[in-house]
Amino acid sequence: MAVQGSVVAGFEGVREEFAGFLAEEENAPGAQLVVYRGGERVVDLWSEGVGGESLLGVFSSTKGAAYLVAALLVQDGLLELDRTVASYWPEFAAEGKGGVTLRELLAHRAGVVGLDAGFTPEELADDRAIAARLAGQRPFWEPGRFFGYHALVIGALVGEVVFRATGRTLQAWYEERVRAPYGLDLWLGLPESEEPRVLSTLPMLPTPAQAAEMDADPWSPYSMGGIAFNEHAPGHVELYEFPNSRAVRAACQASAGGIGSARGLAGMYAAAAFGLEGGKPLLEADTTAEFTRIHSEGRDLVGGMASTLGLGFQSYGHRFPSLGAGAFGHSGAAGSLGLADPRQGFAYGYTRRRCAYPGGAAPENGRLLRSVVRALR
Repeated sequence: MAVQGSVVAGFEGVREEFAGFLAEEENAPGAQLVVYRGGERVVDLWSEGVGGESLLGVFSSTKGAAYLVAALLVQDGLLELDRTVASYWPEFAAEGKGGVTLRELLAHRAGVVGLDAGFTPEELADDRAIAARLAGQRPFWEPGRFFGYHALVIGALVGEVVFRATGRTLQAWYEERVRAPYGLDLWLGLPESEEPRVLSTLPMLPTPAQAAEMDADPWSPYSMGGIAFNEHAPGHVELYEFPNSRAVRAACQASAGGIGSARGLAGMYAAAAFGLEGGKPLLEADTTAEFTRIHSEGRDLVGGMASTLGLGFQSYGHRFPSLGAGAFGHSGAAGSLGLADPRQGFAYGYTRRRCAYPGGAAPENGRLLRSVVRALR
């Protein structure tokens, strides 16, 4: 599969690794890869089936944008991490949730991963509708005691706090403070004018071995994971279809509805950690340290797997040994990944059109990140 785009001198190995992965992939994924060294874009690559300007569903990589907004508002003093959610949003106190702090919510410790009855497709596209329904939901565990991935709702929960505290939506803050100043191709609410650039997400095509593994241990729609991903709800839509809806793209619920490119993902993290266009980093050092400090570690009650989280952001120093301590970002269901490694001085963005197995950051991200670190060294 032909690779297009460019790399600066010294990063030829990243291009070779990207091409090598694509040559081995049985089902063409359509992928984009972008790397910034500080504020300089040094890798900008894409494969057949997508273009450098193409926009794709980034699923839960959207959450990184939501957490960046929260971090900026904490930095500005408009939000306080150790203040209760209910002090901003009184209705949230129902069913024993009155003591949940914003810090616990961001760390996925609130226990409100979904609704007993599930959401309709229309509700799931609308953050404020999600929040209104969740306010009265009893938590699935004692808040603060455990943690579990609030897969489709964390953006709505954090967004409602933002709205109650400031009178403006999280999406509006993101547009003003992050996307528009740098012209980033990572959208929380895609204008109709950008629709011609969107490529629909394609379903995973597992190998026979992968299909057998999934069939051997399926999770119930009524499990914690099934509820968190709304699989128990009437009219449930397969996850890969979620960003293929114009309603979702237009409203952009901030958990999984973002539309963007690898340029947008990498650019956002470069702006946050290093600054772009000669400007200062969006996040001050103390803010970065607080939001990337590990707050939840161990077995995630939703996914059942080991996980490490800061305040919302996923901590990647454990998962990818080539990364420095404090590397932070977020992945998405189709395989996308955006992150910054402040200690090694780079930001990274990767997208796929075809969903990867088994979900979250696609497996090839490990080898691609290693190639980036080798080039930097």
